[in-house]
Amino acid sequence: MRFILIAVAFLVSESCFAQLGHDIHFQVTGLKDTTAYLAYYLGESTYIKDTARVNSKGEFAFTGKEPIQQGIYLLVVNKTRVMEFVVGKNQHFGLKTSTADYIKNMVVKNDVDNKLFFDNLMLRMERQKEAEPYIKVLQDSTLNEEQKKSARDSYSKITEKVIAYQEKLIAGNPETVTAIILKSSKPVKVPDAPRKSDGGIDSTFQLRWYRAHFFDNFDLANDMLTRLPQPEYSRKVNEYLDKLYAPQPDTVFQAIEKIVGTASKNSVTYQYIVRILIQKYWAPEIMGLDEVFVKIYDTYVASGQMDYWVNATFKKTLKEQADRLRKSLVGKKGDNLIMQDSNFKPRSMYDIKNKYTILYIFDPDCGHCKKETPKLVDFYNKLRSKFNVEVYAVNADTSMAKMRNYIKEMKMPWITVNGPRTYVGPYQDHYDANTTPSLYILDDKKKIIGKKIPAEKLEDFFTHYEKFQKAKATQKL
Repeated sequence: MRFILIAVAFLVSESCFAQLGHDIHFQVTGLKDTTAYLAYYLGESTYIKDTARVNSKGEFAFTGKEPIQQGIYLLVVNKTRVMEFVVGKNQHFGLKTSTADYIKNMVVKNDVDNKLFFDNLMLRMERQKEAEPYIKVLQDSTLNEEQKKSARDSYSKITEKVIAYQEKLIAGNPETVTAIILKSSKPVKVPDAPRKSDGGIDSTFQLRWYRAHFFDNFDLANDMLTRLPQPEYSRKVNEYLDKLYAPQPDTVFQAIEKIVGTASKNSVTYQYIVRILIQKYWAPEIMGLDEVFVKIYDTYVASGQMDYWVNATFKKTLKEQADRLRKSLVGKKGDNLIMQDSNFKPRSMYDIKNKYTILYIFDPDCGHCKKETPKLVDFYNKLRSKFNVEVYAVNADTSMAKMRNYIKEMKMPWITVNGPRTYVGPYQDHYDANTTPSLYILDDKKKIIGKKIPAEKLEDFFTHYEKFQKAKATQKL
């Protein structure tokens, strides 16, 4: 009896050992004596994972002692992506097909996941063919909506069939790669807003619900979702932050903390989402959101949480960017600048007593400056009194002669100083102005209230800012 038990245990051990790693066999009729590549997606790029030599019968295999990451993979031959397939928990299977049509001729051996994957592809191809005549009618610009109604109804029925098929697949096989990927593309259905006790509609309910359930079908901690044919992970993150939250630094960062908290359950997705956010807020288009980059750096990089993938060189680069941005964030008091004017007299920006100060940093040889400066001159001459504004212009070039000529050529009527002739150190140590022109707006307390606004947008900025300030003052009363 003891011998039998030992023998059984040995057989079980051998069976488990045999299933370790990965062993994916292919037989492709029409393919021979060439090299095949196993590739995968990551973000917007494609990478090679392994290579295999195809024999004269079209047979080849990708094998290894370690399992590979689950998700969608590509078969690449002669620099051409010939088909996609999935690798799930079972990594010992075979795929048999032909070059005539890789999908239609596919036979899956020993893998439920790929059977589901290719069955779904076939269904979509069949339904697409069925829908083509209706799509043609819907795209016909010579027809009115009533003439398209029948085609629209027929197309909707086909779509409903596909959705029903996929929902059944997801429900019956929730742990498969195929089901997880299909589910990740499903939008969540926002319920109707309930009525409040007074009978009115809760106007904020749907936004609050959508924020809370936005990622119900998309698991931010599942790293296979970073390796999809399209960069859906970053698209979902961007949609969530851009469409569901006001573009205010504190509001956006609170939302970031929630989603990063979810992604941090997996070291791969933790790294991936922080990398997405670093890229997104490195140089944001919306004024003021550079503060989000600083918060990301302080919270996730400077703290050491990202040390498992951020090397010393990259960390230094991120620190330099964060430190460069943090010195001139919107809401921060701007540093004083004291520099010599064209008469070699020191001029202090803090001596300006107007309601607003525009700090304008330019270079006489800068092509963009030559376009922007006349627009700023026009704004100044027309609206200086209306908004009670003064300009403190800093020339980035060392030449006083160039500065004097530029003042004359552009008819600049404001305070202009030479940046290198400074009493407080380089202006770059005080303001983020690595490129010219750079423009900052400060209030009467020298707090930065705006930056990098085109000159033609200044009137709109001041109009909206003053309206907002009046509204705030009224609320306090």
